[in-house]
Amino acid sequence: MARATREAYGEELAKLVQENPKIVVLDADLAGSTHSIKAGKAAPERFFDMGIAEADMIGTAAGLAASGYTAFASTFAMFATGRPWEQIRNSVVYPHLNVKIAGSHAGISVGEDGVSHQAIEDIAIMRAIPMMEVYCPADAAETKAVVDFVAGTTEPCYIRLGRAKVEDVYEEGNVPDVRKVHVLKQGKGIAVFATGLMVKSALDAREMLLKEGIDITVVDVCCLKPADEEGIAAVLKDHETIFTAEEHNTIGGLGSLVAEVSTSTCPRIVHRIGLPDTFAESGSAAVLLHAYGLDGEGVYNFIKERI
Repeated sequence: MARATREAYGEELAKLVQENPKIVVLDADLAGSTHSIKAGKAAPERFFDMGIAEADMIGTAAGLAASGYTAFASTFAMFATGRPWEQIRNSVVYPHLNVKIAGSHAGISVGEDGVSHQAIEDIAIMRAIPMMEVYCPADAAETKAVVDFVAGTTEPCYIRLGRAKVEDVYEEGNVPDVRKVHVLKQGKGIAVFATGLMVKSALDAREMLLKEGIDITVVDVCCLKPADEEGIAAVLKDHETIFTAEEHNTIGGLGSLVAEVSTSTCPRIVHRIGLPDTFAESGSAAVLLHAYGLDGEGVYNFIKERI
C-alpha cells in the first residue's frame, strides 16, 4: 500500500507519546503537513507549536532534552536543517542532547513548492556534523522502525521524510536492523545502493533490467550515519560495478558515503545517480522524478548507459 513516510512518522510518534511520558513533540507551524499533529492530539500537554521560528524550535528542544525529555522536532527538511544549522550543531549535537529532528518534504518530490522548499543538501550538511546520526527510510514500515529505534536512544538524530506516497518495500513489523544495510535483491556483478524513495526506483529498474537478462543487486541504506561500513564493504567486494541512487545532490550524500567506504576498504568506481550539483524546477513529484532520472525508468536508463 502506497503511503508517505511523513504519515507513518506521525502515526508512530502518536503511539509513542502515549507510551512514554518523557517524549515531547515540537513543530514549526507545519504540524498538519509533517503529521506531528497526530502526536499533538494524542498528548496535547507535550506538544508545542513554535511557529515559523525554526532556530527557536531547536533551541527549545535542546532545553527540554537537557531537562530529561526525548524531544522530536519536526518541520520541512529545508527549514529543519538549513535555517537552524548553527543551533543544531552548537545547542544539540555538541552537548550531545537527546533531540530527534524530523525533516519532512525532503528532496524534489516535495513537488510544486519549487526550489525554495526542495532540500537536496540536507543529508550532506547533517552528515558533516560530528556525532549526528542520519536516517532516510525507504517506506512507511521502515519509517516506523526508525522512529521506534531512535526514541529508545539518547543520540541526536536526523530523520529524512518525504511528502509523496511510496510503495511498500517492507512488511510492517518485519523490518531488519535499521542501522545495517540490507540486500533486498541479490544479483550478479552489479550493485545499486539506494536510500529513501530511491529504493523503490532501484527495485523498479531491476525488473526492467531482468527482462534483458541483467540481474542487479539492490541494497537499502537507511542509516547514512553511523555508516554500516562492514555491510557496504561486503557488497563492494562481491560486485565489480557499483551505483548509488538518492533523491539528493550527488555531492555529500549516499554516493559520497559509498565512495568514502570504497576508498578505505575495496576500491571501486562509484556511479552516482542523483541531482548532479544542480537545482531542480517546479512541478509535480512524478514529473520531476522522471525529468531528473530518479524514477525506475531513469535509474534503468542510467545503468544501461554505463554498462
